[in-house]
Amino acid sequence: MTTRDAADVSPQLELARKLNLLLDVVVAEGNTPYTFRQIEAGLKARGLTLSRARWAYMITGDGPLVTDPALLTGIAEFFRIPAEYMLGSDSDLPERVDAQLAFVKSLRVARVVSFAARMLGDVSPETLRSITDLLQDTTPDPESSPAT
Repeated sequence: MTTRDAADVSPQLELARKLNLLLDVVVAEGNTPYTFRQIEAGLKARGLTLSRARWAYMITGDGPLVTDPALLTGIAEFFRIPAEYMLGSDSDLPERVDAQLAFVKSLRVARVVSFAARMLGDVSPETLRSITDLLQDTTPDPESSPAT
């Protein structure tokens, strides 16, 4: 989903989509998922506080919209991305960052598909296509439980 497609999505769900994409890319780059405690500590080092409850509704898209520029900038700094991505500026930067993050994730998925094909050996093309489709589904599920 691009920033323009997000017009039909609530601001809370759009923020959740961005946060979940950031969390997914960390894993896609071969790192272990960030825990809430790591994110909390990273923000605390920047003089910011984040409660577990607030983080939970930020990544699920439930609850009030978080618009605190300092917090959103701190999250962007923690993930080493431009703050404009989290702040939703009118420039095309958020869309470009979104596309770059999605591209990094798709590269990692391609590696996983290739690895799975080698490990599974003699598998029907239909099964391999099903596995590929499953791995390439990058739509975050707001009902899924977040990483904490």
